[in-house]
Amino acid sequence: MINPINPRRVALDAARRLLFDGKDPEDALARISGMGNPDEGPRLTPNAIERTRMSRTRSSILSNLEIMYREAFDRARTTEDPSQQATLDFAYRREQLYFEVLLDIRDALERR
Repeated sequence: MINPINPRRVALDAARRLLFDGKDPEDALARISGMGNPDEGPRLTPNAIERTRMSRTRSSILSNLEIMYREAFDRARTTEDPSQQATLDFAYRREQLYFEVLLDIRDALERR
């Protein structure tokens, strides 16, 4: 009898190979956490933020948000549900405002 593939096991094995890559797990975890280098410290230090650049542009994030809500709004329109359309419209504007604030914060941190 063949055992079915367990997706959780496959994902954990892939993560283990990615993180440890044949190394001692304790050394790999110390390297990942930054504990191996006393100058590094925690990952969310100003130095770590400076080294890590943000990858997505403001326009791509907001266009992805618009596409997602447009699809949901079109589904609500086909079911002719005006309350769902109004709810989605409000949610879209709220999420857009949240993202714009977060993107402004990100841009300010990148300029520092």
